[in-house]
Amino acid sequence: MDSDAFISLANIRLPTSSRLLPSSWCPDKDLFLLVSRSAGRDKLSLWKMQGAKKWEVTFDSDQPGAKEVVDVAWSPDGTSIAVAHHPPAITLHTIEDGRQQILLPIDLPQASASKMPRLKGIWWTQSPRRQTRSTMPDLFKRRNVITGSAHSILRGQPLLDPLHDELQALSSSELFAFQGSSTRTAAKNSQPDVISSWPSLTPDLLAASLKQAKSGKQVSRPGEEFDESNEANTGSSLVASDHAGNSHCFLDGRYSLGSLSLGESCFATSLHQDSERTLLLFMTFSSDGTVTSLDPCLVRLPFLQMRYLRDLAKVSSSTKELTWYAMRVVKEMRAAWFGSDTQSGARELGPKWLRAFEARQRDQFGELEPNPMVDLTYLLVTGRTSDPLSDYLGSGEQMSERGILKWDQTVSEALVKLRDYSEKRLIPACQRIHLLLEETLGWSQLPEYAFCALKTDDIRTSLTLARSIIICASWLGATARRELIRFRDFLNWVRYEIARANSTTDVHALPPPRHDPLEVNDYLMSGLVVSSIDRWFMGPVPHFSEDDLRIPNTRDLETSIQVARETLENPRSFSWPPNVKMQDLSRLDRNLDALMQELATHCQKIFSEASKTALRSAVVVPPPLTIPEHAVEKPAPIEAPAFIREQTILSSEHSFLQYLAIQTPHASEGSHLCLLRMTRQYGVSESRDETAVAILQCLRQVGDEAQPLHILDAEFFDEQDMIVVYRLDDPGPTFIATVDYANVNYRSLGSETVRDIKSREEAMNDVLQRMRNGELSPVPLPINQTRALSGCREGRVTLSVNGRVGRRVACVLDDAGLILEVLDMEGEVDEEEGDISQISETADATS
Repeated sequence: MDSDAFISLANIRLPTSSRLLPSSWCPDKDLFLLVSRSAGRDKLSLWKMQGAKKWEVTFDSDQPGAKEVVDVAWSPDGTSIAVAHHPPAITLHTIEDGRQQILLPIDLPQASASKMPRLKGIWWTQSPRRQTRSTMPDLFKRRNVITGSAHSILRGQPLLDPLHDELQALSSSELFAFQGSSTRTAAKNSQPDVISSWPSLTPDLLAASLKQAKSGKQVSRPGEEFDESNEANTGSSLVASDHAGNSHCFLDGRYSLGSLSLGESCFATSLHQDSERTLLLFMTFSSDGTVTSLDPCLVRLPFLQMRYLRDLAKVSSSTKELTWYAMRVVKEMRAAWFGSDTQSGARELGPKWLRAFEARQRDQFGELEPNPMVDLTYLLVTGRTSDPLSDYLGSGEQMSERGILKWDQTVSEALVKLRDYSEKRLIPACQRIHLLLEETLGWSQLPEYAFCALKTDDIRTSLTLARSIIICASWLGATARRELIRFRDFLNWVRYEIARANSTTDVHALPPPRHDPLEVNDYLMSGLVVSSIDRWFMGPVPHFSEDDLRIPNTRDLETSIQVARETLENPRSFSWPPNVKMQDLSRLDRNLDALMQELATHCQKIFSEASKTALRSAVVVPPPLTIPEHAVEKPAPIEAPAFIREQTILSSEHSFLQYLAIQTPHASEGSHLCLLRMTRQYGVSESRDETAVAILQCLRQVGDEAQPLHILDAEFFDEQDMIVVYRLDDPGPTFIATVDYANVNYRSLGSETVRDIKSREEAMNDVLQRMRNGELSPVPLPINQTRALSGCREGRVTLSVNGRVGRRVACVLDDAGLILEVLDMEGEVDEEEGDISQISETADATS
């Protein structure tokens, strides 16, 4: 037996305590994840298999204590990583730099920090692809979009211009750091709660007729538009389980389907998905001791197979993108007018100019009750200036050409921005939202969407809010256009008076005035200090109807016909405009910001309730093992197993093949590794077809001598081999080896005997009892190849393997988290290629 059968690719000495998760290896790339803890915070780092760290992300927590990384799952397309935390949270990160893409919402009951459920595991399963052949080819490339639907109409609309993406902002350390050398802090979610909790699929801005904004690092390459998109995530299921019996499900890894309760004091140990959207969850119950069910809990999701849910999810995603776009448009408009933390607003320049004049009246001319507006009006009406105003116009930074030009430029740009953003961005976005909500309103009245719980009244309210935003935005555009004319007339008058006050020649030689005194007076009274535009960003939520904006009509139909006939007979008798009383619109509220918040809240409520359709219509078939009923009937276990490892292979016709490797506790006769091979059929009356067992004695054959060994950890490698890590003495050297579990001589057990066994722990106890009764004979552990590990000499170890074709590797980490060893389990090197570690250094195509 060769003690150096495997090639060591890397031997990494880590500076801090680290953890290796069983799912750390990327399924289709030569990359793995490490979790380390420093200064009370968990860090997640991505490593190449040669030992080079690509990036590191630090997780912060708003709650007392830092977030703990519980488990990770890789997306089917290999571009994203789902991370489960405690306190309960799920985040998605990119594989390129670890940047947080989204924080997935989790429905949790109101509980204290001590009773908060803990996430136990997370899985991301790919949906099997069904080959559907259509007799009619997709000549028009509709991409599964129904002609005449809201999305088909949006495809023909012009794309709305993108806004500045706040998530693309980089810090100075990231800008000037070398690639891969900086530690990135997970970005906090800048979206409001109403947007972050909104269920949506992977963002598709083109479907919502929004133009994609590219950051400075994104460079288009020739032919990029012809690339085929990777749709491996489409139809996939991301499921996280907590110890309170809740399973949190997400379609495509993003679209929240809600939570499904499978019982109290239980959690899913493993999860699989078949071709018919049935989830197989092997549950662990922890009410009276920890036991794991031998049969899966079946969760059938029939609604997930239908088109209705995905169409509804697409509408929800597009409505979310458009709503978030409109909210940011209103935010930028408000910042341009009132200012923000990073920029000054145009609204403050007028009062600031007036306060400076008032301070000059009070401080330099001794006026006890200065009134700058009186002096300005007096100058406008008579053309004569008071002493304070003459002094103010002739000196001061505010009266310089540079100051006036800055004032003109700032206010003009703000008013033009209000006009253009309201007419070219906000109104089209709300029109698109109105279109999507109209389609949702039609679905709410169809029987096929009865499970979606779409409430017609809530949708009609959202439609009314969208129309109100369109009206207010149109109103704001007209007001901003009018305000810009008045402001420019006012500045023309100010420039004229400054030139006249500073002129040393004949006043008749000055250029003629270009301002309208009435417009200037109107701006002085209702624009310089208090502007009418303020009401579009202040006040309560508007609740007006279209009738409040119309001209009242007091005539009935008969009177209107009589007036029309008289006008035809004698056209000169008709006068225009008609003698009607115009509506007083000053009393109407018009707060766009409050309207957008109200619309977002109503739409999020509609689509959040509809997103739970799949789990609302789910059919749950619990396993025979339940707690607490079965806990009373089952015999008490001898001792809990050291660990249980599972290998499940799904096949067609509602059946699966499952291998279980159960490490027994160390007893007087030594320890054993129990192997169970089970063929199961689910969804039929007889759920168990065959159960076979083999018991392996933990001995290593060295010549004629059998040495006892202690298995520290084990993982199924592929459909043939299993990787085990063992130690002969404790403390002592640690070895890693392969075991051919598929070709072990299994012994079939009778169906009558197995029918009463409900849990994996009972299966282990039954096998041990049969061995003691002489019914089963243990055989030595069939070790094929082995290698000594250099760094692990004491304590527990953690093993993570990747058995994919092309590169089959394993990671081993001791419990102190100080030494990590990466091994190539194939153990063959092509002489022409040279050292495999050097080859892998240059092969970076996967990362």
